[in-house]
Amino acid sequence: MSLKGKAAVVTGSTSGIGQAIAMAFGREGCNVMLNGFGDAAAIEQQRRDMEDKFGVKVAYHGADMSKPAQIADLVTKAQAAFGGLDILVNNAGIQHVAPIENFPPEKWDAIIAINLSSAFHAIRAALPGMKQKKWGRIVNIASTHGLVASPQKVAYVAAKHGIVGMTKVVAMECADTGVTCNAICPGWVLTPLVQAQIEARAREQGIAVEQAKRNLLAEKQPQLQFTTTEQIAGLAVFLCSDTASNMQGAQLVSDGGWTAQ
Repeated sequence: MSLKGKAAVVTGSTSGIGQAIAMAFGREGCNVMLNGFGDAAAIEQQRRDMEDKFGVKVAYHGADMSKPAQIADLVTKAQAAFGGLDILVNNAGIQHVAPIENFPPEKWDAIIAINLSSAFHAIRAALPGMKQKKWGRIVNIASTHGLVASPQKVAYVAAKHGIVGMTKVVAMECADTGVTCNAICPGWVLTPLVQAQIEARAREQGIAVEQAKRNLLAEKQPQLQFTTTEQIAGLAVFLCSDTASNMQGAQLVSDGGWTAQ
C-alpha cells in the first residue's frame, strides 16, 4: 500500500489522530503538508523528524481552519511545494459539551466552521487538481457521532453527520474520475480532546481519572478499550491505496461495537 511520491495535506496534524495519519503517510513515502496549532518549536521538530526518518518532504502551514481564504492558501501552498496534491485528509476538529438551551451560539458557529465547513472549503480547492490528474484520495475523519447521537453534543453531532453526508455527495460526483472520497468513523480515541473530557468528568463526579475512562467507555462501547490513533492512521493509509480504489462514500467504523448495538 505504498504511497511513495504522493503528496498529502492533513489538517489538524500537529497532535492526535491527524499527527498519527501524517506519520503513517510519511512512513509510506508520502510528502506531507502539516497543519494545526501548537508550539512552533514542537511543530518544527515534528516536521524535521519526519523528513529525517522517512526521507520525504514535509512542510507546515498554519491555516486557521475556520477561515476559508486560509484554507484555500493551504491547498495552494501544498500544490506549489510538492508539484501537486494527491491526498486530502480533513481531520481538524474541536468540541464543546453543553445542553442545547445552554449551548453558546459562538461555540456552535466555531464547531460547524472547523468540523464541517472547513472540509467543504478544502475539498473545493483540492478537487480540480485531483480530477485533472485522474487520481486523488479524500479522507474525511468523521466519528461514530456521524452515525448516532449523544446528549449535550449538538454541534459536534450535527457537524459529523454533515461530514458523512458530504462524503457521499463528493463520492457520487467523483465516480469514474479516479478520485475517491470516504469517511472514517472512530469511536472513543484517547486524544488530547477526549482526555480533557475525561478529566472534566472525573472532577465533576469526584472520581479517579482511570475510573472516569472506564465509565466513559462502558456507556457506549461493549469492547472496553480505546481505538488508537495508529489504528485510525492505518485505515487512512488503506483508503488511499489501490486496494480501496473502488470504495466510494464508505464509512469505515472503528468503535468497539458502539454502533453494532
